[in-house]
Amino acid sequence: MEKMKRKFGIICGLSGILCLLWVFFNNISNGSVINEGVLNIEEKLIINKEIFCYFDPSRTDSIEPFNEKDGGIVLDARQCCSIESAAKMNPKMKIYLLILSPSNFAPSTQKLLTHLEQYKNIVIRRIFMGDYVKNSPLEDWWASGKFKTSNWPKHHMSDVLRFLTLWKIPGIYMDLDVVTLSSFENLRDFVGAEDLDTIASCVMSFGSSEIGRKIADACIDDLKNNFRGDIWRNNGPDVITRILHKICQADAIANMIDSCHGFTIFSPWEFTPIYYSNWKKYFEVKDKDETLKLINDSLAIHTWNKLSHSEPIKVGSPVPYGIIANQYCPKIYNNCGSWF
Repeated sequence: MEKMKRKFGIICGLSGILCLLWVFFNNISNGSVINEGVLNIEEKLIINKEIFCYFDPSRTDSIEPFNEKDGGIVLDARQCCSIESAAKMNPKMKIYLLILSPSNFAPSTQKLLTHLEQYKNIVIRRIFMGDYVKNSPLEDWWASGKFKTSNWPKHHMSDVLRFLTLWKIPGIYMDLDVVTLSSFENLRDFVGAEDLDTIASCVMSFGSSEIGRKIADACIDDLKNNFRGDIWRNNGPDVITRILHKICQADAIANMIDSCHGFTIFSPWEFTPIYYSNWKKYFEVKDKDETLKLINDSLAIHTWNKLSHSEPIKVGSPVPYGIIANQYCPKIYNNCGSWF
């Protein structure tokens, strides 16, 4: 763990960090959205099976990402597109993919990753939560088993990782369903509003400045003290929303934008120009020019993978998502087969 910290620290000191985090459960890739409320017995059994890999010992150093093995971690083309776009648009920054699963990558994923090898700024690391939480405010909380009360452990682990990593290491976090459209190399200490009521947690930056560290500390404390396993959003976007209401001393998110003690809250147009209820706009030829115009000035786009992951895109079709992928993750888009 100390070795990993030093590596991150050196990179942070030289050029900053752009972190992409997601949670992998061996062969399990992103599934469908599970509605909040009471889960039936079968759903609970599936979820309880998913949680085991968080408590399996694993190495903390680099994994062998191209080691052939049947089965394993699955990254689809769209997730690899997210990684490529971040690396392509930020060549001076290190792009870290952090993985918890003890498995190697599945052969299909290894094939996709070979197309990213020429990007020298992509780094893959495996972490073990028992080590990763040590000497952090979450160490005792993790040991208490509170996390095991989660109804959605895959998604809530992603929430825990993003806040814990930004507390440990000043940098930028992005979900794997975010496509980077611009450089982040000169940006620090920011988030984006999802709408007029919520701050999004799909893209966040907590830097080494006083305000960045203050928000990082506040978020990790809020997560520890207010963790709820029975509420989907409580441990992610609701954490950063609660904290910024307090620190910015503003009741309305509109009043926080560009005015929060040096911490920037971007408007929804920067990261979520297409609201989640309109996610199909990324997949429709109809009104494509209007859709592309909407995202023209965005820094990145959130493609709402929980809702859109099963929507097919034929490579070469003139849907907005395909046009974007061809421009910002061309190696993956043009080498993923007939379907993206």
